[in-house]
Amino acid sequence: MKKTLVVLLALVVLASLTPLFAQGTQEGKPYIAVVSKGEQHDFWQQVKLGANAAAEEYGVDITFEGPPSESDVQIQVEMLNNAMAKNPVAIALAALNTSAVLDQLQQTKNQGIPVIGFDSGVPEAPEGSIWANASTNNYAAAGVAAEKMFEVIKPKIEAATEARPVKIVVMNQDASGESLLSRGKGFRDTMVKLIDEQSKLSKSDISVIGNTAYIAADSPTSGKKVFIEMVVPASAAMTDATNAAQAVLNKVSSDRVLGIFCSNEATVKGLLAATNDGATLKSRSELKDVVVIGYDAGAAQKNAVRNQYFLGSITQDPYMIGYKAVELAFKAYKGESVADVDTGAKFYTYQNMDDADIKGLLYD
Repeated sequence: MKKTLVVLLALVVLASLTPLFAQGTQEGKPYIAVVSKGEQHDFWQQVKLGANAAAEEYGVDITFEGPPSESDVQIQVEMLNNAMAKNPVAIALAALNTSAVLDQLQQTKNQGIPVIGFDSGVPEAPEGSIWANASTNNYAAAGVAAEKMFEVIKPKIEAATEARPVKIVVMNQDASGESLLSRGKGFRDTMVKLIDEQSKLSKSDISVIGNTAYIAADSPTSGKKVFIEMVVPASAAMTDATNAAQAVLNKVSSDRVLGIFCSNEATVKGLLAATNDGATLKSRSELKDVVVIGYDAGAAQKNAVRNQYFLGSITQDPYMIGYKAVELAFKAYKGESVADVDTGAKFYTYQNMDDADIKGLLYD
């Protein structure tokens, strides 16, 4: 009888431990899925490096994937579905389109799986579905670009008349991603405010024109001295970005364009491609007096800044975006309290791009 009880007890203990052993064998380290907007730009490669570094630091396994283009919404949805099928303990997501992932967000919420937004995050997500975000304050960062440009073009703005109006162009890759929308709006609003408050002109002299997604209800639209044109290419493809930039360049003289702000690496590359090889930007007579400011980095953009083709550019910290996204996901999985993290941005020029606090943010 005693022997039978011992055997039964051993079987009970073994049965209770079996799920634990099975789970450890199947899962190994905790698995976190990182679903990005893409992998094609240097920016996303730096995000990936940061995510991998955090994975190593916190002892987790991750997958990092994104669609070929930032217009491939359905491909991203499929990537998210595949990642969820692997039973992640948490997910980091930079959504191309929030409405396309509503079902997935509801599922993760029901199952208690933490979702961390990164880069532009998951704007207007259902309440409680996103636990925290790791991102740049894009609105404020683009506002810095407007400030830097205004310092240079202010005299020409003040000289504008209805007979000889001037134009400032904002190049945006698309009209759906929250990060790009925030940048376009941040530049627009800051430039309007600066002209209204720090020049001889007023808000009534300004018109915001172009893509309607970038024209707010309170944007000035009746002025005839300064036009702020919000440009969006036909698609996120590089050829369309280049074509849109070429159309702007063709009217630099006739429209008296004072400045061009490119709100991401793709629009910068489009502008540079429209100047043939990108190395002759200043040799184009119609651009010799145009102030150009970019956003992000990459070899071509760094070259444009270093050679003073651009006044400068805004850099994010993509490495830290990736790192913090995985860190927040891990902490949320462990039950720790998490909150939004601003991963920072700086304005760099040919004069400071080699400084210790900036050079590390300028990826190739």
